[in-house]
Amino acid sequence: MHPSTIETPISRRKLIGTAAAAGISLGTIHWNRQEGLANELKNEIPNNGVVLFQGDSITDAGRNKNAKQANRIDGLGRGYAMLAASSLLADHPTLNLKCYNRGISGNKVPDLDQRWQQDCIDLRPNVLSILIGVNDIWHKLNGNYKGTVKDYETGLQALLERTRSALPETKIVICEPFVLRCGAVSDKWFPEFDERREACRKVSDAFQCTWVPFQRMFDEAVENTEPAYWGGDGVHPSVAGHALMAKTWLETVNTSS
Repeated sequence: MHPSTIETPISRRKLIGTAAAAGISLGTIHWNRQEGLANELKNEIPNNGVVLFQGDSITDAGRNKNAKQANRIDGLGRGYAMLAASSLLADHPTLNLKCYNRGISGNKVPDLDQRWQQDCIDLRPNVLSILIGVNDIWHKLNGNYKGTVKDYETGLQALLERTRSALPETKIVICEPFVLRCGAVSDKWFPEFDERREACRKVSDAFQCTWVPFQRMFDEAVENTEPAYWGGDGVHPSVAGHALMAKTWLETVNTSS
C-alpha cells in the first residue's frame, strides 16, 4: 500500500462500514457516514482494492456482459450488486476501488467452477461475494439437472478450497440462497431447498466466511407484506427486494471481521 496525501487506505470494515451506513430502502439512498465510522476497524483493504460479486441471475440482474471494466454501471447490472457497489464507490471516491459483477443467469455451482479462474481468481478480489444455489434446485425440479444436496455441498466446498488456495487473503462473503413462497416456488421445493441452505451455511462456517442471511431477511420482510412485493416469481427480487438485499449485504459485511 502507498500513502495518499488525500485519504489513507482504510480497513475492510471501514470500507464496507461507511457505505453500510447508507440506509438503502426501496431504492432511496440516505447517507450517514458516522455509524460506519464508529465500528472497530481491522483487516485492511488497500487503495485499488477489488470487490467482486459472483452468482446467478439474481446477481447478474441484466448486466452488460461486454462491459468488463470495473465500475461501469451497465456492467454492474440493475440489482443489489450495483446498489452495494455504488454505495462503496460514492463513500470512498479517492480510494480507486474496483467493483465487478460476474454473475451469470442460470448458473449453478458447477458453472461457477468452469469459469472460476477467469471470472474470479484472475481478478484477485480483496472481497469476494458469492450467491449461488437456487438454480441447483430449480433446474433439478424442471428435469434439467440431477445434482443432489450433497453435490451442491461438495461442489461449493471445492470452489472455496480452490479460492482459499489461490487467494488466501481474500475476504469471502457467502450469501444465503433464498426463495419467496409465491410464483414458481411451490411446496415441492421443500424440504430440499432448506436442506441446501443448511449445506451452504455448513460450508460457509467451515471456511469462516461472512454469512449474509438473505432468507431470514425475506422471512422477516413478509411478516408485514405479501411475498410477491419482494419478488414476483419467488426467485428474482423486485426493485424493493434488491434494495433490501443491498442494505443487508452492506450491514452484514460491515459488522463481520
